[in-house]
Amino acid sequence: MNAQPDKIETADTEPVQPAATPAPEARPPRGRRRALMISVPLLLALAGAGAWLFGGRYISTDNAYIHQPMTAISADVSGRVSDVLVTENEQVTAGTPLFRLDPADYKIALSTADAQLAAARLAVEQQRAAYQTAQAQLQAAQNIEDVKSRELKRQQELTDRGIGTQVALDEAMIAFRSAANAVTLAQREVDAAATALGGDPQVETDALPSVRAALAARESAARHLEQTEITAATGGTINQIESLNVGQFLAAGTGIAQLVDNSHTWVEANFKETQLADLSPGQPVTIEVDAYPGMELTGTVESFASATGSQFSLIPAQNATGNWVKVVQRVPVRIQITDTPDRPLRDGMSVSVSVDTGHNRLEGLK
Repeated sequence: MNAQPDKIETADTEPVQPAATPAPEARPPRGRRRALMISVPLLLALAGAGAWLFGGRYISTDNAYIHQPMTAISADVSGRVSDVLVTENEQVTAGTPLFRLDPADYKIALSTADAQLAAARLAVEQQRAAYQTAQAQLQAAQNIEDVKSRELKRQQELTDRGIGTQVALDEAMIAFRSAANAVTLAQREVDAAATALGGDPQVETDALPSVRAALAARESAARHLEQTEITAATGGTINQIESLNVGQFLAAGTGIAQLVDNSHTWVEANFKETQLADLSPGQPVTIEVDAYPGMELTGTVESFASATGSQFSLIPAQNATGNWVKVVQRVPVRIQITDTPDRPLRDGMSVSVSVDTGHNRLEGLK
């Protein structure tokens, strides 16, 4: 008689059957596991190598910014502001008056220069008249000398013939010498008058140095008066003009506003020095503007800076110290925008650029 397993019973429950033993899990063959351990890393390595070899055609950076010409506006002369003619962020064209300085002092300076020019011209005319007078006096002295010379010759002949006296001959000699001295003095007066006229008595009045100096002073005064009205050198947008107030004193050369030329725009991208080997002028560039998601512009690589960006800083890095740490430098690359954006670009906007080098790394290894 076979023995039956005892059933476990309780007072309040039905009999409980014993738990079934789980079946053992099937294990993969050891060779298959080893193949997977080798093939999966190998495939990943091959995929990475392929991606590296066939990649590298596009070189990108987001360290890039929109640039536009920015001109500091200042006055060439000093003075107090009398009028402000533009407002902040106003669009202007070349030659538009921006503000004016009080011209009173410069008008006085111009009047003084006009008077000095007139005086210089008058002095030249007086010198010309003095030259003509000296010439007349020289001619008169020469005529007297000629008369005295003939008288001396006549007295000499009379004395030689025994008719004239020695006293008369001596008097004629003295008179001739006096006339000759007068001619010499008159010639010196003519020479002095000619020198005052620059050595050329026929020269034009405005060609003389004294008049030319007065003309230059007059032109300078007129230019300073003209410079009391400050105009825009180019077209663009006026910025920071709101800090300028009527009555404010400006020293010459003090920058008080900025003029941004929005018509001329380019991108300056700061590529790592390790990225420059495959970059060259003329390569096409795709430009994405951070301010306008989805907006893409096209451009071309135009030129490369002659030094890294750190060399243009106010205090260049000094790598000759003992705490030197090698850092990959960046070189500014100028990118020309070739299409016309449909939205305004502003100086300093951030962009991302991608340069199409036209070849991958595998082609570069051939």
